[in-house]
Amino acid sequence: MRRFARGLTRDGADGDDLCQMTIERALKSSHLWAEGTRLDSWVYRIMRNIWIDEARARNRAGRTFAPEEDGEHVGVAGDAGIEAHVELGNVERAMAQLPDEQREAVMLVLVEGFAYKEAAEIIGCPMGTLTSRLARGRDALMRALGEQS
Repeated sequence: MRRFARGLTRDGADGDDLCQMTIERALKSSHLWAEGTRLDSWVYRIMRNIWIDEARARNRAGRTFAPEEDGEHVGVAGDAGIEAHVELGNVERAMAQLPDEQREAVMLVLVEGFAYKEAAEIIGCPMGTLTSRLARGRDALMRALGEQS
């Protein structure tokens, strides 16, 4: 959940705040979850909706989400090799350049491991739309990472 939140917001602190807001809302709305459906998909959809609302509010206030500048990278252990840090930094920068719709699709399917159908339900779009967003995002990442090699 935290990885997806940081991928959406492109900021560690904002991602952590988004996780907290998501958990709070999920707990308050737990009576709305339909038993027999995937809890993780339901929570990710809550997170995405909160993020959209928050991004709109911040844009109205003149503040936008920004990529991390503190060198913190999601998912890298402190003792990982320098090459892993450099490569992860390249991937994070390439991900940050993707349009929001493509970044969401890439994060849900390629990073979080959701099936196309589940990711489409979380985003609230047809599966074909998700597939095209994912393909465009994957192509853009490949181009960006290929140019950096």
